[in-house]
Amino acid sequence: MYSKLERLEAILAKSRSSIREAARNGSMISNHHDPDYVPQGPMYHNANAFHRSYLEMEKNFKVYVYEEGEPPIFHNGPCRSIYSTEGRFIHEMERGSLYRTKNPDEALVYFLPFSVVVMVQYLFVPGAHDMHVIGRTVADYVKVISERHSFWNRSRGADHFMLSCHDWGPHLTSYVPHLFNTSIRVLCNANTSEGFNPLKDVSLPEINLKTGDIKGLIGGPSPSRRSILAFFAGGLHGNIRHHLLEQWKGKDEDVLVYDKLPNDKSYETMLKNSRFCLCPSGYEVASPRIVEAIYAECIPVLISDSYVPPFSDVLNWNAFSVTIGVKDIPNIKKILISISQSQYLRMHRRVKQVQRHFVINGSPKRFDLFHMIVHSIWLRRLNIRVQE
Repeated sequence: MYSKLERLEAILAKSRSSIREAARNGSMISNHHDPDYVPQGPMYHNANAFHRSYLEMEKNFKVYVYEEGEPPIFHNGPCRSIYSTEGRFIHEMERGSLYRTKNPDEALVYFLPFSVVVMVQYLFVPGAHDMHVIGRTVADYVKVISERHSFWNRSRGADHFMLSCHDWGPHLTSYVPHLFNTSIRVLCNANTSEGFNPLKDVSLPEINLKTGDIKGLIGGPSPSRRSILAFFAGGLHGNIRHHLLEQWKGKDEDVLVYDKLPNDKSYETMLKNSRFCLCPSGYEVASPRIVEAIYAECIPVLISDSYVPPFSDVLNWNAFSVTIGVKDIPNIKKILISISQSQYLRMHRRVKQVQRHFVINGSPKRFDLFHMIVHSIWLRRLNIRVQE
């Protein structure tokens, strides 16, 4: 007689086997029929394996959302601003997404539904430079759910996840050693030099939804109508941007770099008229400019150290973006003009193809941002085996 957990692990074992078989049977195009979308092309490390994994997720993945905790700090989050991905995901899970189950015994993962952004808003004392109160709140929450339920102690948190787009998210998990070292942490601040572990943690796209929706942000002119080689506008946040502005601000007519955009120029129009969009890290590694570039069909140029781009276990970022090390900031123009027109056109086409994976929809659609985040969590759950 199998236990409930053994039955769940058997489902996962079957999924792993199916995905491995798909991985062996070709990488460039999925051989599964799908009415909505069939992944194909070099934007994916293995399109067939990704598609099979996605279908297995839709069939088998179940998430239990802990009911402990009161709004606004729990079960709630910001749906506009630079932290919108945090709030949108929490709201979608609370709304009862396709993957949510009310029965914790049939869940494959368990969600800790606290919002770091809202904790900072309500619990942080400005000027105190002390996040201990927030850290204790996280630790107390984990203590409560571990005492009321058996699931945290059973896996030491390995099949549990939290999600945060706030810069402090990674550090706050350190108040609970198993949350930091064992649990799945879904973080915008995906910095390997600060303990982000791509094998168990998930890189979350940072999206600045100023109005709360993406109307007018998606799409742009054809490549032949893009007159700007490279563009960046943003404040002096951190060493990388300082280096970029020092090197390029007002220095070149092809590489347009601003700390403040002139009043007669529109940020969105500049993005849409650029071939390449520079995406340097700020104080922390994540940048909303990556998704802004993808929305505007502009090739993202990632300039950072230690950053793991979103969905990089599925997406081959080298096929549709350019990565430039901080030491190569003086060579940006040389690197970009060395990319041939045919190569640029291929990258532009691929950016348009991966765009669907970064789109936030009012009601989630298959293969969109919400589903890609869930798929990343599903992959991390496939990597572990939980025992009684």
